[in-house]
Amino acid sequence: MVDHTQALSFGAAAADYDRFRPRYPEAAVRWALDDMTGADAPARVVDLAAGTGILSRAVLALGHRVVPVEPDPGMRAQLASATPGTTALAGSAEAVPLADGAADAVLVGQAYHWFDRERAHAEIARVLRPGGTFAPIWNTRDERVEWVAELGRIAHLGDNAGDVTEKYADFGPEFEPIEVGHFAHVTTLTLDDLVALIRTRSYWLTAPAEARQLVERELRELLATHPELAGRETVELPYRTIVLRSRRR
Repeated sequence: MVDHTQALSFGAAAADYDRFRPRYPEAAVRWALDDMTGADAPARVVDLAAGTGILSRAVLALGHRVVPVEPDPGMRAQLASATPGTTALAGSAEAVPLADGAADAVLVGQAYHWFDRERAHAEIARVLRPGGTFAPIWNTRDERVEWVAELGRIAHLGDNAGDVTEKYADFGPEFEPIEVGHFAHVTTLTLDDLVALIRTRSYWLTAPAEARQLVERELRELLATHPELAGRETVELPYRTIVLRSRRR
């Protein structure tokens, strides 16, 4: 069951979300687009649940055209501010405001798990041209690193790589079998940046004050006492970017 309160909680922290959330590795975005970067003409890419435009900007940097679609007005406003010349359409995965066959590819950054998947798959298939590509992408923390796993426990984070690859077996009858891509990268953060990053997570944004205080207290204790973190001004937070890619039949 989708928690719509959490799914629509990010607009209140849109500026910090855009500032502190990790970017997507170029190699992962290229792979998600199924080598369309080498095509004769730029691809028409829909960034579904586009948020503040982090993935949209990565697509634009590869020379493609992008249409962001986002339900949260606060996130749309931040996207417009951070991505000059691009305006997100109001819409959702279950109701995409585009014509049939309008897209060569539909990408989703960090949001597929919020979708009503049966309804969303039908809409995505409608919007894609035959043979077009659908690819959800997640930046997941590399919890094979002990302190990163402890960070996830403290802050009630749930998007690890195992969850993604085990949970989503197919995109429904309109799509071919899923291919999985794995990409590693690292984000360098100050300790205050790391705390600010946690404050952009849905658990934090919807939790009562006492729960937030507990998370921050335990997080700062981890940063101050863990042997890999204590005394450091910055930390390197490792990520495993997971891409699930499929073509429309």
